[in-house]
Parts: sequence; C-alpha cells; structure tokens
Amino acid sequence: MDFGRRLVKALEVPHTREERAPSDLQSVSSDDLLPVPIEERTWTAFSYVAFWMITSSMIVMGMSWWQAWLTIWIGYGVMTPFIVLLGRPGAVFHVTFPVVNRAGFGIFGGLCIFNRATMACLMMTNSMPLSSGTNTRDFMCFLIFWVISLPFIWPPVHTIRHFFTFKTIVAPIACLIFMIWCIVKAKGVGPIVKQPATIHGSELAWAMISSVGIYISHLITLTTNAPDFGSRTKTPSAPVISQLWSIPFSYGLVCLFGVIVSSSSQTIYGQVIWSPVDLLGVFLDDDPSPATRFGVWFIAFSFIIAQIGTNICANSVSAGCDLTALFPRFVNIRRGGYISAIVGLFMCPWNLVSSSSRFSSYVSAYSVFLSAIAGVMATEYWSVRKGHHNVADSNVTRKGSWYWYNYGFNPRAYAAYVAGIAINVVGFAGDTGTPVPAAATHIFDLYIL
Repeated sequence: MDFGRRLVKALEVPHTREERAPSDLQSVSSDDLLPVPIEERTWTAFSYVAFWMITSSMIVMGMSWWQAWLTIWIGYGVMTPFIVLLGRPGAVFHVTFPVVNRAGFGIFGGLCIFNRATMACLMMTNSMPLSSGTNTRDFMCFLIFWVISLPFIWPPVHTIRHFFTFKTIVAPIACLIFMIWCIVKAKGVGPIVKQPATIHGSELAWAMISSVGIYISHLITLTTNAPDFGSRTKTPSAPVISQLWSIPFSYGLVCLFGVIVSSSSQTIYGQVIWSPVDLLGVFLDDDPSPATRFGVWFIAFSFIIAQIGTNICANSVSAGCDLTALFPRFVNIRRGGYISAIVGLFMCPWNLVSSSSRFSSYVSAYSVFLSAIAGVMATEYWSVRKGHHNVADSNVTRKGSWYWYNYGFNPRAYAAYVAGIAINVVGFAGDTGTPVPAAATHIFDLYIL
C-alpha cells in the first residue's frame, strides 16, 4: 500500500499555485487550469499573426482556380469572427478552453463532451501491407518526423511564439519558391489559369458550398480551443484586430499557392496531384539533379517546420489543455501533449490523407461535433452571461456556485448540443459511405449554420 501511495504521489503534477485556493479546488483543477499568471502573458498582436501563418491542404473538387480560391476566402473569412469571439474570454480572463467549456456545460459536464482530446484518439490496428495506406519507407519517414516533433512539445505555451515567428519567415518563402517552380515547369501561368472548371450548374454550386464547409472544418478545432492561446495575450485587444485580418489573409495567400501548384500539376502531368509531398517526389523522379534535390530538400524542410507548428497549436497544446480538465491531478499541458503524440501513432494518420476525399470526409465529420460545442460556448458567454465570467467559480465544486447547475451538469447545454448535431446525423452517415438521400447530404454540407 505504501508503494502504491508513493507511486500515485510521484505521478501527480505540481499544484504549487493552488496552495492559496479553496480546498474544493483540488479535485477539479491544476496550475494549468487557473488563470495564466502575468509573467506568462507574453503574446502580442504580432504573435497571433505569426501563429496563423500555417500551410493548408490543397483540396481538388473540379473547380477552376479562382472558384477554389473564392471558397477559401469565404470559408476562412466566415470562421475568423468566431475565433475572435470564442477567444475573448481567454483574452480577458486568461483562462483556457476547458475552463470556458465548463461555464456552459457545468463543472463536471465539460468532461463528458467528446472534445478535441477524446475525439481525436481513434485507436486502429497498425499494419504495413499496401492496404494499410502506407509502406515501410513512408512509415519510417513519419516515425522520424514524429521523433523530431517531440522536443517541441516541451516548452511552455507562452514561449513557443518564437517558433511561430521563425515559421512565419521560412514557410511563405518556401511556398513562393514552390509556386514559381511549378509555373516554370508549366511554361507560364497562362496554361494554369485558363483551365476551365470540369463541373457546372447546381453541381458546381454544391461543390463550392461543400468546399467552403471543408475550409470551415479546418478551423473548428482551433476555434473551440481559441481561449488556450488567447489566455497568453498581454492585452485583451491584441488578438482582435491582428486575427481579423491575418487569418483570412494568411490562409488565402498560402492556399493560393496550393491552388496554383495543384493546377500546374494537371498542366504538367495530365493529372491533379493534390499532395505537395507527392508532387515533390514526381519532380525528383523527373530530374534527380543536385539543384532539384536541394530545392526539394528546402521546400520539404519548410513543410516540416510548418507542420510542427500545426501540430503544436492544433494538437499538442489543445489536447494537452483538454486532458488537464479530464485528469487535473495527474496531467498538465506538457504531459497531455505527449499523450496525444503517443496516441497519434495508433490512429494511423496516413489512412486519413491517402486521398483528398478521405481527408475531407474525416475533417467534415469530425467538425460536426466540435461546431456544436463552439455554439454552446459562444452563446453562454456572449448571450447568457453578457461577457461575464466568474473565475473563482470556474474550478470549484461548491453547490450554489455559478457553474454548478444540476450537480455539476447543465442539461440545457446538453440539449443545445444534441440539437446541433441531430440534424446532421443522416448526412454524417452518408459521409462515411452509407447511402442517404441527397437532401441529407446537402443539409450536412450546411452543418456550420
């Protein structure tokens, strides 16, 4: 028994900041769930601009280049205000997503939602035949990248802004070089931009709507977890204007590179190669000269930097913050980040990106659940509480506190959550391959509403 108690004590995370807190705080809180201390509020407006310079996937749906680019601007433009709105309680009260989530669902209710941490942990068998969607070479590359990513999970959240600054310099340069390289191979931009759309009429309209939904889906995780990074700001106003212009601009610019690159692959090789990694491989196969190898190396290195940044903001920090709420006694943000990295090995991510359609289907289906959570959070803070948040009651289990509701659960929030996803259940089934009516598919494409 003594050994067991010592082991449990050794596994506990430090709770140094809770010594001055009420006794009932200990069971539902940790240092990472308390308001961010002043010395760690180091993010400025530029930090948020650098944060959003993240490369995006290139989705090919039969549209012309300008139609695809238009859907990008609409999708990311629609989500930008929601990121600012949901990040506001973090910026004002310096609390993270789990604490803001408790305000709507209850002090215990937030633990029962399939949020970012739990929904992403899909355990699947790891095998190496061709049917697995990868091969030994690609799996070894993935494993090397996974190992490289591990040290970047260690630094505290308030210090990683420097890495995002470095990424902001390297990634756009690589994207520009890649785009120019593709234009030269396609013998000018003319053949690229003159390619007509292969779909028309209502098919084109619904394809554009679906594409807008896909780009909205890309930001759902970062929207729900907006308080995680907003809590590190020096001033509440820093994330507002900087994000309102940097999110649509950075994604629009980077995705323009992606659209041009994808379109050029059709001009050069007669088929659309949606993955930039695959396209770089084709470049090497065509011309394995020293200059080509160096160009591919630099672009690939920049993509690694960009992807590490994506993993930090969308995966390790977000999942780490969520896991602190699930197991505050034993998990902090750092431990939660490493747990998500380990789970990532078992969910076989290469299966998700083996084709653009499979990747899009996963992102869209996954986002249906998160968008309902975001709706509850935004409504609770802005409409119900009118921008007020009781920090003292965010981490206590005392009856009569703001977020106690019915024994720690808020039935109204759950009813709103179920209503938000119920209308999309049939369309969700269709997105996984089950035959459903066309109307259900169209409703699913409009799920964000």
